[in-house]
Amino acid sequence: MRKLIFGSALLLVVCVGLYVRFHHAKRGGEEAYAGNRQVTLWSTTAQVREPVAIVNFGERLEVLQRFQDQVNVRTTAGVAGWINERDLLSADVWQKAKDLEKKAATMPVEARGHTKVLTNLHLDPGRETMRVRQLGKGVPVDFLARQAMEVPSKRAANADDESAGEPPLAKREDWWLVRAHMPDQSTFTGWILGRFVGLDVPTPLPDYASSAGMRIIAWFELNRVTDDKGNPRVQYLLVGNHGPEGQPCDFTLLRVYTWGIKRARYETAFVESNACGKLPVRVVQSKDSKGGAEVTFSFEDLSSAASRERKYRMQQTVVRRVKEPGETKPRAKAHH
Repeated sequence: MRKLIFGSALLLVVCVGLYVRFHHAKRGGEEAYAGNRQVTLWSTTAQVREPVAIVNFGERLEVLQRFQDQVNVRTTAGVAGWINERDLLSADVWQKAKDLEKKAATMPVEARGHTKVLTNLHLDPGRETMRVRQLGKGVPVDFLARQAMEVPSKRAANADDESAGEPPLAKREDWWLVRAHMPDQSTFTGWILGRFVGLDVPTPLPDYASSAGMRIIAWFELNRVTDDKGNPRVQYLLVGNHGPEGQPCDFTLLRVYTWGIKRARYETAFVESNACGKLPVRVVQSKDSKGGAEVTFSFEDLSSAASRERKYRMQQTVVRRVKEPGETKPRAKAHH
């Protein structure tokens, strides 16, 4: 009798194991999206398997079954196959990504650049946040907003940590909200680690900034003038910081560079170094009371207890800060 009971129990355990192995949990009707550039669908979860289809990033998939970390999905063309769970984005994550893309479409571009290495886009700033897409090297990006984030005490082994041989990380680091321009002409928005993207700063601004010990954050076209040969020359506002990344202010330094016709080169027309600026910087071109050209630029300043708008006015090559009500008139710093 004991042998019979033991045998029955053993048979029950074997049957349960076989049921779990070959009868996957079914979840029909769930929606998901391909989460990598190209994902292969396989015929089975077994080691011996065949590819049945390839889906591209963002392609809508219907979830049919789940087994451990494998998911059985069906494409819009009706092809069913198995995919690893890490290659899927849930409908909720996909909607958040689309909402972020919609928000980014209303934001001004602060700078332009490109990815320097293979790296990830996140839904939120920070190494431990949800990753939604991987970008290759050399992808053009628009810079929309900056956020300084604390560096996790322990590095995660992911594509954001491919910096072997670099010096120890600072306690805080820059993250940028960027709109990536993909090879298929589509765009995708997300947060990216600042050290993995480079700025495409127009010449000769990098040389001027380097000689001033300035780390460039963003630049803006104020207006255009004509040189002695009739060629248009852009006059720039350049904003940046001294020191390493991760600072609380988006920028603390402002410099205006204008075209000097006599010397046929750019000259420093204005310097300001006592701001705690927050992006975006708003540039407006208009006419003054006498019909002449005028440019104003402004931004939110966080250098005092209460944030307030800081505004500047440029006429020809003269830049002055606009006095706010109740504020002592600032002294202009002009450099020619």
